[in-house]
This record gives sequence, structure tokens and C-alpha cells, in this order.
Amino acid sequence: MRIGIVTPAPPDSRYGNRITALRWAKILSRLGNRVTISQTYDGKPYDLLIALHARRSHQSIMDFRRQNPEDPIIVTLTGTDLYRDIRTNHPAQKSMEIATKIVVLQPKAIEELQPSLRGKTCVIYQSVEARQVRTDTSDRAARRKASNSKASERFNGSFDVCVIGHLRAVKDPFRTALAARLLPDSSRIRVLQVGGEMTDTMAASARKEMRLNQRYLWLGEQPRWRVGRILAKSSLCVLSS
Repeated sequence: MRIGIVTPAPPDSRYGNRITALRWAKILSRLGNRVTISQTYDGKPYDLLIALHARRSHQSIMDFRRQNPEDPIIVTLTGTDLYRDIRTNHPAQKSMEIATKIVVLQPKAIEELQPSLRGKTCVIYQSVEARQVRTDTSDRAARRKASNSKASERFNGSFDVCVIGHLRAVKDPFRTALAARLLPDSSRIRVLQVGGEMTDTMAASARKEMRLNQRYLWLGEQPRWRVGRILAKSSLCVLSS
């Protein structure tokens, strides 16, 4: 089967939509399909189009429908679709009407849709591959542990809560950090925030929060393998957006 995946996120970026597109392409390819990822519909005769982002992929959805009137289209609703666009943006609403199927990533999202759209909507839960975390008792591991930051030293034996995602206002990225300020002194909770800043203002806010909040540590943008390691070692992951 020839499948086209359209995502507005540029190649080589670590935006969530691009990561989702790459993950799905890998899964679909393993199942024997030929998968192409592009930012806009490239005019090729795919058997199926998967469009990430109802609003920003609207033109690609329309172009594919005109060229392939009988072939299926799956529209995946992203965070900003659900936060904002599907309520007021006509192109986003039209994309959902045209879609053969709508995909959301958690069940509460279905409640945000018009009743007429819920019957063709399904939930695909995001997941990670299970990995074993080895305990490294080597001298190198001991040296690495000794060189931990002061923040880590303050929280020896901490209960780590990770927040993963780029710092964008629409995602309310500091909500977990602000909640941590309300904890009693006896709490062992530490908030580890992973994600690059989208603006200088966001970076300044993250640094300010670290100065004011001893429970908060912003780690910035990290490679995928390191994000996976932080996630695996955390006791809890918060998706506050």
C-alpha cells in the first residue's frame, strides 16, 4: 500500500508532529507499506493520505481529495487543533468533515468534537518501547555521579517528575513547576523539564523559574535517546498541555 503522511513540521525538527510522523512511518513500513513523509501533499497517487494537523494540513487534504476522490484520508488532530482551531477555524472544521477517519491521541479529545464526527473518530495511544535500564557500577559511572549538578545533589533520593515538550505558551509549560512551589518542605518531588525554547522570553522564564524554585530543573532540548532515558528514570510524566 502506498501511504503519504503530511505534517507541517519541517524535516530534521524535533517537533511533536514530525516525531509522530516518523514513528508512524516506521510502524507502517514494517507492515509492508511504502510510506512517504512530506510537509504538503506532493501530488502522488497514494492509496491513503494521513494528515497531521487539521488546520495547517487543510490545503493538502483538499488537494488530495480533488485528485483522489475515492481514496481514504485520515486526519490526526494535534494539540493546537484541540486547544483552539476546531472550535473556530473553518478550514480545520472542513478537514474533519472531509476525513474518512479522525484520529486522536487520548479519549477525552473525542468529547471536544461535534457529535456528528465522533462515530468516525478513534483513539491511538502514544507509547514507548520498553527498555531495560542497566545499573552501571563502573568507575566512569561513579565519576559521572560525582559530577552531578547542585540541583541533583539537593535532591538525592528525589521523586522525579518529567515534563517533555518544547516551551510554547499554548502548552502552559510551567504549570507543573508552579504546582511544585506549593509542596511542603518534606516533599521529595523534583520537576525535570525537557524541551527547547521557542522564544527568548520562554528561555528567560525557564531560567527565572530555576532561580526561584529549587524543585525545578530545565534541561533544554535533548537528543531522543537522552529524553528516553530521562523518561525511563522518572517516577511520573506530566502532560500538562
